[in-house]
Formats: sequence, C-alpha cells, structure tokens
Amino acid sequence: MDDVDRSILAVLEKHGRVSNAELAAQVGLSPSPCLRRVRRLEETGVIRGYRMLIDPAATGRGLRVFAGVRLVRHARADVVAFERAVIQLPEVVHTHHVTGNYDYLLQVEVADLAAYEDFHANRLASLPGVAMVTSYVTMKTLSADTARPAGRRRLERPAN
Repeated sequence: MDDVDRSILAVLEKHGRVSNAELAAQVGLSPSPCLRRVRRLEETGVIRGYRMLIDPAATGRGLRVFAGVRLVRHARADVVAFERAVIQLPEVVHTHHVTGNYDYLLQVEVADLAAYEDFHANRLASLPGVAMVTSYVTMKTLSADTARPAGRRRLERPAN
C-alpha cells in the first residue's frame, strides 16, 4: 500500500458514495487507474465494504450502553457458545473480545432505559456462560464517526 492507496482510503472513509471520477480527481489519478486501485483494495480485503451511518435515535435506538461481560469459565466450548449466542442479538451492534476486567465489551443500542433493563434481564444475562454484566450508559457521544486515519502517514519515532 502506497500513499495513493492511503489517499483513496481517506477519501472513501469520509465520502463512501463519491463517484470514481471525483475520487480520481481528489487523489490525482485518471479514472481508470483509480478504479483499478479501488478494485484491488476491495479484492485484497483492505476495503471490506461500504456502509451508511444512520442516526440510532431516528430508528428507535436512542440509548447506547456499553456492557462489560465476564464469563464463568474460559473453556473453548463456553467461549464458542457465548460468541454464537451474542452475535444473534440485534441490539448488540459491536462485540469485542478484550483483555482486562471483562472478557467482552459490547455496544448495545436500544430505545430507552426500560428497553435496556428488559434486554439485560431477559436476554443478555441469560446467554451461555455469562457470570457478570457491568453496564455503562452513554450520556453523550462526542465522536461517532467511524473513519480511521488511513490517509495519514505513520508517525516516525524521532532519531536519538
């Protein structure tokens, strides 16, 4: 991946619906080579897909909760059972296997606190292997953009 590829990624992260002609102009290529690069980035898995960012509140999911989940045991069968079950829950929009005090960190989006209470009591806490759930209710979201700094070069360590 070179600087042109990083520039392509930076533009697509901010404007995923940009036309190929406009993308090519922004990164300094003609349309054909630009399209070849985009297709190569897609085929190699660098670009995994294109998504639309939707306001959760507009779709009845205005409450965002982060839930730290600790499992009873870490036997492979227990981990697999939990992972298979948690990815089936539509309220869980992101699931991360983490280190630290919890085994998993979940991002949950529901309508309101009553909906989360129901989800927690009747679905999340009853998943296979769950020992404990600690919930963090989001009061305000300061940054919700999913764009990564792909177009920026890595910072080099200063020479000593």
